[in-house]
Amino acid sequence: MTILYGIKNCDSVKKAKKWLEQENINYQFHDFREDGLSIELLQQFINDADLTQLLNKRSTSFRNLPEDIKNNLTDETVIEAILSQPTLVKRPLLKHNNTLLIGFKDTQYQQALT
Repeated sequence: MTILYGIKNCDSVKKAKKWLEQENINYQFHDFREDGLSIELLQQFINDADLTQLLNKRSTSFRNLPEDIKNNLTDETVIEAILSQPTLVKRPLLKHNNTLLIGFKDTQYQQALT
């Protein structure tokens, strides 16, 4: 099972979807805005990757966080922030079998999926 996580209007997600479709790879799309992000799903991501890898510090959502949160990035504050604003997650996330890929790089997708 291959699942692509992200938000539909994200450019990187669009590139990943296009690549998957061109390679005829079946996948399910999970939109964080429409389908949500539960603590259980976030915990699965954390189990597969370091929490700091999942946090998109270059996003507008991150830049708009209060300074006290940005200056106090503990696991607890990051988890709370991501659950309240799933757009803080780096996108896309691609879960394929037991592998989690963060971001989109066609060479990385090629290695993992073909």
